[in-house]
Amino acid sequence: MTISNKDENQRLDKFLMRYLNKAPKSFIYKMLRKKNIKCNGKKAEGSEMLLSGDFIQIYLSDDTIETFKQKVEIVTVKKTFEIVYEDENILVCNKPVGLLVQSDISEDKNTLVDQVIYYLYESGQYNPEGECEFKPAICNRLDRNTSGIVLAGKNLMAVQTINKAIHDNKTDKFYKTIVKGVITTKGELVDYHTKDSSTNEVNITSHYVEGSKKIITKYKPLKNNGDYTLLEIELITGKTHQIRAHLQSIGHPIIGDSKYGQMSVNRVFKQKYGLQYQLLHAYKFIWRDEDSNLNYLYGKNLEADLPKLFKNIENDLDITH
Repeated sequence: MTISNKDENQRLDKFLMRYLNKAPKSFIYKMLRKKNIKCNGKKAEGSEMLLSGDFIQIYLSDDTIETFKQKVEIVTVKKTFEIVYEDENILVCNKPVGLLVQSDISEDKNTLVDQVIYYLYESGQYNPEGECEFKPAICNRLDRNTSGIVLAGKNLMAVQTINKAIHDNKTDKFYKTIVKGVITTKGELVDYHTKDSSTNEVNITSHYVEGSKKIITKYKPLKNNGDYTLLEIELITGKTHQIRAHLQSIGHPIIGDSKYGQMSVNRVFKQKYGLQYQLLHAYKFIWRDEDSNLNYLYGKNLEADLPKLFKNIENDLDITH
């Protein structure tokens, strides 16, 4: 098979693990050692960086390849996300509340990943039969009941570039939320984060404890009504439940948050508005990487509309000053 520009700039072994996606790593490296897999007619180690035009030869029976190559399943699902922005490389989604980004072992096949794949397939932008190995991928995650911006890469270059930019803090990520209590000045929270995997809850401490990770959350009050505050959050680090737990740690829990919120407040909002989840929305994403393959996005302000219930509650609370 010949490497296209969609599949270049990755290690040969990574390519093979995606192409033979059911094969153990040990099998891939064994086939490389035995010269059953070659690159450009030569023995390959697996560490070679692939370029467009490189030729991969796999000397395995069709039955063996079939055994180790799982075909991409296209699930027919209704698109419930909104499109914030789209070009030939990326798709920026506004994920609704209640939709998982990707499946866990207990979920059926209706996640944002499934919806994105089906949308790209239906619109003729993705053909699993025509691709060597690449499948469009999600590059950031949100909790199931947090709405807002999620980025998907349509090709390998885009996925690699987005992931690197996020890792290198060359993106700005902003959220909106309504919290209990009044906050009048902007601030920055710097603490330490630990997660209990058995309960899927996190703990915030002001000092380092074994296994903890440093987290940074910036906040800016936009307006309040004397009882509640509409906040803009800038997420500097991105740990599990970071915003929710960090705000709770300073006595300003997010309304509707069943895990870190104030139950008496949540009860009022559930009864009055039917709110059954945390009011947290990833509303803005700014690209700050001017030296990447996606440099045409530099400074671009991507914004996702607030969910209808969020708008209704904000308006009804008369948060105006």
